[in-house]
Amino acid sequence: MMNQFDDFQKLGKENMDATMKAFGAVSMSAQQIAVETADYAKKSFEHSTATLEKLVGAKTLDKAIEIQTDYVKSAYEGFVAQATKMGELYASLVKDAMKPVESMMAKPLAK
Repeated sequence: MMNQFDDFQKLGKENMDATMKAFGAVSMSAQQIAVETADYAKKSFEHSTATLEKLVGAKTLDKAIEIQTDYVKSAYEGFVAQATKMGELYASLVKDAMKPVESMMAKPLAK
């Protein structure tokens, strides 16, 4: 009876440890995602502001269209790059969060 209680207590501790490791991984990844999002928003705003200043200074309609076209092209490329980076960060978040759970689930299968 005591042995079963000890096993149950050990299992509870292992579950808590795995949960805390997973929570720590999620927390770290969430911070990275927040930093990346803030950096992208700042860069995007700065790029938009610079483009607006160029548009205001444009002398001809052709020049204004060229400035706008360049902006749209670079904004799209930046967005695609950022979306790829964010996808990688989210994939990393899931992998890191699942590592402790996977190791915990592998123990009973090994027995």
